[in-house]
Amino acid sequence: MTYPTMVALFAFLITLAMLIFIVPQFEDMYADLEGTLPTPTRMLLAVSSFVQQYWWVWVLGTIAGIVGFRRWIKTDSGRKRWDTLKLRVPVFGSLARKIALARFSRTLAALTRSGVPILEALDIVAQTAGNWVIATAVRDAQVAVKGGDTLAHKLQDHEVFPPMVIQMISVGEETGALDEMLDKIAEFYENEVEATVNALTSLIEPILIVIMGVIIGGMVIALYLPMFNIINLLE
Repeated sequence: MTYPTMVALFAFLITLAMLIFIVPQFEDMYADLEGTLPTPTRMLLAVSSFVQQYWWVWVLGTIAGIVGFRRWIKTDSGRKRWDTLKLRVPVFGSLARKIALARFSRTLAALTRSGVPILEALDIVAQTAGNWVIATAVRDAQVAVKGGDTLAHKLQDHEVFPPMVIQMISVGEETGALDEMLDKIAEFYENEVEATVNALTSLIEPILIVIMGVIIGGMVIALYLPMFNIINLLE
């Protein structure tokens, strides 16, 4: 995601620089014209004026938003809502779910293979899950296993675990090869994550470039529209 992030950052900086340094020069030039400027040009000049006068509002608002968000997700209710939302977001939610399932499977497989008791292993997995939804499901399963139930039977009550995962865990419990089944699950989802990330990267890059071109190109067109009608403006 480094390349798409850098493209988005440069697009933002270029847009900001144009609004602060370039657009005002055209505004001074158009001030001598008595005619009515095109609507896109007037809108762009208004945005530029607002950014120049209230830039501190954007800076303080951004800092306050980031600090407030970081504090919010550290609370129990905030983490619950944020982790739930991450799993429901289109495209990226599916990716977050696959990452969480791969982490769950790989960690639990390593612990069970090392001889860690299942209850202790589930406790460790819940702490390292990285997602409130997964952690809650694991803790529920831990309580059920402690009461004599199977891991697969309790996990199927949680939507975050697909039927395929439940079936493989169930087979692993029945055959005594839980760690092997978990490794297969982890390998499957790790491959899925890699394929999804590659696909998203190949899509995000051109989309960001197009968006940047539309923004910058739209600003340039808005600035030069009066030039096409300058004769009428001078009359």
